[in-house]
Amino acid sequence: MRHNKKFSHLERTSSHRKAMLSNMANSLIEHKRITTTLPKAKALRVYLEPLVTKSKEDTTHSRRMVFRKLRNKYAVKELFSTVAEKIADRPGGYLRILKLGHRLGDDAAMAMIEFVDFNEDRKQIKPRSKQEAATTSKTRRSRRSGKKSEAKSEEAPAATEAPKAEE
Repeated sequence: MRHNKKFSHLERTSSHRKAMLSNMANSLIEHKRITTTLPKAKALRVYLEPLVTKSKEDTTHSRRMVFRKLRNKYAVKELFSTVAEKIADRPGGYLRILKLGHRLGDDAAMAMIEFVDFNEDRKQIKPRSKQEAATTSKTRRSRRSGKKSEAKSEEAPAATEAPKAEE
């Protein structure tokens, strides 16, 4: 029975799973956003969020504990310098998972995982209130385009006729 065994094994051996999650974490720290399958993204969030929390406190001990998991000194340096500065005031929830649909080859559920504070596109978009959205939204057109196309076809010959020259 699997009582109190909450993490996903991802159908891999322990050593393979640890190596895979470490490599994915290094890639995520380096690129700030990666695309993977949904179960791997969820496992990576559980793996990486405690490491990001440790990076808030820049001590030798916390660096060694993070290096124990990541095994990449450049990723540790990036995590403690760049990432820790941006997430210093955030109490948790450093990663965002966005579902992307299914992969064509094997129909696996795909997801994009990214650091929340590093997405500049989302920061520029400000959420609108419901009242603003209602007043500034575009009107919906019907899909029947028969009347409009007829009106355009009647106007077109009149506009293309050349004026008659007087003799």
